[in-house]
Amino acid sequence: MDAASSLMGGPSSADAPTDGEHRMGTTIVGVCYAGGVVLAADSRTSTGMYVANRASDKISQLTDNVYVCRSGSAADTQVISDYVRYFLHQHTIQLGQPATVKVASNLVRLLAYQNKSMLQAGMIVGGWDKYEGGQIYSVPLGGTILRQPFAIGGSGSSYLYGLMDHEWKEGMTQEEAEKFVVKVVSLAIARDGASGGVVLLVR
Repeated sequence: MDAASSLMGGPSSADAPTDGEHRMGTTIVGVCYAGGVVLAADSRTSTGMYVANRASDKISQLTDNVYVCRSGSAADTQVISDYVRYFLHQHTIQLGQPATVKVASNLVRLLAYQNKSMLQAGMIVGGWDKYEGGQIYSVPLGGTILRQPFAIGGSGSSYLYGLMDHEWKEGMTQEEAEKFVVKVVSLAIARDGASGGVVLLVR
């Protein structure tokens, strides 16, 4: 037993496994404002006790106007995003117009639900279309779909429910919404050991 393990009362960090699955113990947030949506996420990806990437992008583009925030297994959420992006591209070619936010969200839900025994993926889909304007859909573990004015997910979300209920307000401006989501994710990073890095925004 080396000096580090003697001081800590256990095995040293050098003995810890590093071949685990990359997980995004994460904080993701989506908020509707008057005229659109703002999505935000932290940027830390972990493998066990190690920070595998301190600047990973957890917000993926599905179409020009639709994005998805990803939490859970990095591999699972990336493959869902890739499949949905491909299907939406085919949809656009066949119909001659962009897919709606609802269509994108239901594709995410379908993949998550049909593979719920194999995937660990919680996602928030947000975007704008000409039919319903700005929309936020939450697709938690298991493949449920919920349309909400705001949504939170990931390990850091457990610290945020009361704050979101108290401080979110309908009809926020874009600037107010951006400041709000930065504040929310920053507070979660301060409390949640699995969230970290910087706050990434899409609007």
